Amino acid sequence: MTHPKLAALMLRGTEFFGCETAIMCGAMSWVSERNLVSAISNAGGFGVIACGAMTPELLDKEITATKALTAKPFGVNLITMHPQLFDLIDICAKHDVTHVVLAGGLPPKGSIEAIKAKGAKLICFAPALSLAKKLARSGVDALVVEGMEAGGHIGPVSTSVLAQEILPEMAPQLPVFVAGGIGRGEAIAAYLEMGAAGVQLGTRFVCATESIAHPNFKKAFLRASARDAVASVQIDPRLPVIPVRALKNPGTENFTAKQREVANLLDTGAVDMMEAQLQIEHYWAGALRRAVIDGDVEGGSLMAGQSVGMVTKEEPVTDILATLMDEAEAALSARSV
Repeated sequence: MTHPKLAALMLRGTEFFGCETAIMCGAMSWVSERNLVSAISNAGGFGVIACGAMTPELLDKEITATKALTAKPFGVNLITMHPQLFDLIDICAKHDVTHVVLAGGLPPKGSIEAIKAKGAKLICFAPALSLAKKLARSGVDALVVEGMEAGGHIGPVSTSVLAQEILPEMAPQLPVFVAGGIGRGEAIAAYLEMGAAGVQLGTRFVCATESIAHPNFKKAFLRASARDAVASVQIDPRLPVIPVRALKNPGTENFTAKQREVANLLDTGAVDMMEAQLQIEHYWAGALRRAVIDGDVEGGSLMAGQSVGMVTKEEPVTDILATLMDEAEAALSARSV
């Protein structure tokens, strides 16, 4: 099926990324690596490497390995709180990475200038209209509006509300990509019609054939329904833990216990607030690796968005993108009759 209506609505996004389909893959630690990223870019979408807690040396190797698998554009997602953020930015510049995504809060001083110095385009997350405006004034090139339906670290507002609030105001100024809970093409079509330049999907790609996620991890996704993807609970107001959405399992309970442990360390003065928050972050990084790489679906973290119920089989990236595009085009055509 050709997609003329969809191509017209996606034009701003495809021109921004330099790809054929304005569907970017969310940066999922341990999942969004060379194999999945290159497969998505090769299929016409836009792959994004999840740098997460990688050292500059590891990111250097990952970008090199990804370039060996695709000649198409791809991006790199960096976390603002990474202690070596500027070294990671230098690695991206060394490889002439075309697009850098900054996640995890407002860009630190000097980071926007450092990213754009070599001509890379900068994409940032905007969980509120006020932040979207601030980021636009700061010189970012595009925004991702991600709702609480997403997997992993989430904010408090739903995708549909954020899209209604932010798209009318910000889309005329710069490309805005919508994320969180998107599992079918009909939703993609709706957000494009509202003014989005494209969308970001993560959960939908976890069970791609090219994804290196452990078979146990994929099986957990295929069995799950939307209501199984729950947000973590904060038990101590002194620990401003960003909620994480994942499939409910014993590991979810372990996180509650971890918070109590860290809160007790705060009480006794054994750690300061910064160290306490780092311990929480390190818990998630380790728990996610145990699930994705080692297949520990009981004790590990099964980060997933609420669209997980729409993941029904393991299939190649090309098939996933083709299905999404066909669904979106069909929806647009039905509305224009």
